[in-house]
Formats: sequence, C-alpha cells, structure tokens
Amino acid sequence: MARSNPYASNAASSFTAHAVGAGIKPSSLVEDAGLKDQLQRLWLDWTDEADADGVTDFYGLQAMVARALFEAGECFIRFRVRRVEDGLSVPLQLQLLPAEQLPLEKSATLPYGREVLMGIEFDARGQRRAYHFLKNHPGDIRQLGRGETVRIPASEIIHIFQPLQEGQIRGLPWIAPALPKLWLLDQYDDAELDRKKVAAMFAAFITRPQAEDVMGEDDAPRDDDGAALLGLQPGTMQLLLPGEDIKFSDPADVGGSYEAFQYRTLLACCSAMGVPYTNVTGDLRQANYSSLREGKLEFRRRMEQFQHNTLIFQLCRPVWNRWVREAALSGAIPNHYQLKQVKWIPPKWDWVDPLKDRKAEIEAIKAGLKSRSDVIESEGYDAEEVDRRIAADQQRERELGLSFETTQSAPAAEQREDIDEEILVPDARESGGSAA
Repeated sequence: MARSNPYASNAASSFTAHAVGAGIKPSSLVEDAGLKDQLQRLWLDWTDEADADGVTDFYGLQAMVARALFEAGECFIRFRVRRVEDGLSVPLQLQLLPAEQLPLEKSATLPYGREVLMGIEFDARGQRRAYHFLKNHPGDIRQLGRGETVRIPASEIIHIFQPLQEGQIRGLPWIAPALPKLWLLDQYDDAELDRKKVAAMFAAFITRPQAEDVMGEDDAPRDDDGAALLGLQPGTMQLLLPGEDIKFSDPADVGGSYEAFQYRTLLACCSAMGVPYTNVTGDLRQANYSSLREGKLEFRRRMEQFQHNTLIFQLCRPVWNRWVREAALSGAIPNHYQLKQVKWIPPKWDWVDPLKDRKAEIEAIKAGLKSRSDVIESEGYDAEEVDRRIAADQQRERELGLSFETTQSAPAAEQREDIDEEILVPDARESGGSAA
C-alpha cells in the first residue's frame, strides 16, 4: 500500500522527511576542543563509508530505517566489522536487513531455558541472545538456501521498532491503522474512474434490414447469429442484427458527494497515520496560518517523541558506541571511555512564519529564558562549531577590510519605525475623522 497508493506513498515520504530530514547528527561532548574536532572529522569521513551496500551514507541509512518503520514497523541493522587493511577510516560498516527476513513463524524451545519467539532467541531471563534470519529474502528469486536460517548473536544486531505496549517484541507498521480505509478508498476511486470512462465513451450503432455481409467488412469476431462482438471503445461503430436495439444503464452521478466523501475519508486516514492532511494530499485550499501552525505543532511533538525515543535511543546511540569502540581498537582515536559521551541533534523544523519565530527567539535569549546554544541546536547545528565559524568569518573580514554591518542603531530604528507609522496612519484630526 505504501508503494502503490499515492496518498500512502506521500505520507511515507513526508514521515521520513520530518523524522530524519538531512540526518540526525552527533555532537561530541568531549571537553578537549582538539580531540573533539578530530572525533567529528573522523565521523564525517566514516559516514560516507557506513553503508555495507555502498548505495548511501549513514544519514541515508537513517532515512531508510524511518521509512521501513512506517511500512513494516521495524528494521534490523547488522554490524559488519572489516579488516584494517580494507582502507576504511574506521573498520566498521552497517548492513540493513528487512523485517521480512526475520520469519514471524520461527518459534522453538531450546535447551537451558532458551526459546525462540518470532525469530528472536531469548534466554531464561528474557534477554535477547540471537536472531534467526533467513539466508535470503522471501521474495528473492534465488532458490539456493531458500527457507534456511542463520543464527546471528544479538550483540551484532540492532532491532529498531517503536514499542507501543509492554512485552512487545516485534514492530507494528505505522501505516497499519489506516490500511482498511486506504484500501476501500482506492477501490472506490477506481470504480468512480471506470464510471467516468464509460460515461465519456462515444459510440455509433448501425442497423441493417438484412444480415447479409457487407463488402469491406472487417474480421471482427462474431457470435452464432453473426453479430459482431466488439468492446466499447471511443469511436466504436457497432453492427447490430435486424430488430436489435441497445440499451445503456444510466447510473446516477455522485455529484458533489464525491469530493466531500474523499475529504472526510482522507482526514480519517491521515489521523490514523498521524501525518497532517496537507502533507499527505498537498491540498491547501482550506488551510490558513493558524491551522497550518497547529497541525505542524502536533506533528512536531509526535516526531520529536519518535526521534528521541526510537531513532536516537535504538539506532544512533548503539552505532556511535560501536563506532567509538572500533575506532579506538584500530588506533584512529585514543581509547578513552569519555569519547562515548555525545549529543544527537535532530534536523531543523521550518515554521510557517519564520520571521515571527526568529523575533521570539531573540527576545527569549535577551530575557535569559533560552540560550543561544539551544536555538542553534534546534536548527540542527552544533553551537561550538557555529561559534568557531563565526569567529573565523569575522577574522577574515577584518583582514580583508570587509564590513557587512547593515543594521541600524536601536534609537534610530525606533525613530524610523515611528515615522513610518505616522505616514501610514495619519492623525485623526488631519484626516478629518477616524484614523481607521
């Protein structure tokens, strides 16, 4: 459904774009500025090498994981440790495994209190010990090893899914609540489209006094009585036998109810998927500033919850910890436990009216209610990196004799604002009436 239905496909793309954007990026909490810069540069080099399949970078893998959670409800990542001589900046890569490759029907009782449930092996304490993956994807055309499973230790696998209730061990697709209505709406749309196609057909019917052959007649298939059997197509000229007539059904037009029905059904589907109606359909006819902002606020709260509780906790942190370990073992960075301390920065959220929000942030910083670092990080950047780049830009400007200062002083700006107001709204006494 998420790949063939236009609304579901657009919802999946919107969900992925808002959950990941250009990527959820790390900012090391190491206090040593030189060591932090070394760590961040090494990470930047490794992100281009992270994908074991070589089709995207680490942030592209994040987007693939988010879309997999929307469609399948879960995704698996396998750590693939490489040799130092392979030439990678850090000898580690990530391999994405689809949810279908961990069979739900795989269950067994093992010795020493262990058991396999839905392809996941648990020990006597209920801790995950291994995953029993199929060697090939169920849809793979290759027959070799079909149905065979391989046991991979849990320490080599990241299982990413959004837990919705206690004791849940497999994921539920984000799109699942909307599937029945999306499927029925698709059927209704197809039926309405067929009705419109039939109503738009133009055909002519020819009757003859006798059923003799006509010279030049085509080789169309005929029934036992000699009547031509042709499908109804635009411009069809159909021959009829003597005495025959044709009747068409005349279904009632749905009229204005079609648009209203579509709108209400799509609202229910969007509500079930948790994606705003305007994001799914692109329909902005009934939208205004207040409704768009309220919808984005609610969607943002959901996405922030999903980012921090699922993507960052289940995906980003384990990858960073394993990456630091492999980097230290390969000698790329010092072996220090504090290197694991990191802060993950989600992508920036764009608002409907950025000017108003920017002014509000400036006032909050001036009042001491928010720090510059919080504002910078909310836009997806590292505060220390931004400060270093600003200082470098200012130093370069001074050396080259450049000046880009265009803002007026506060008193002058306020005076100019008062003058503008006097020009736009003249005094009521001068206008001879109300200033309105």
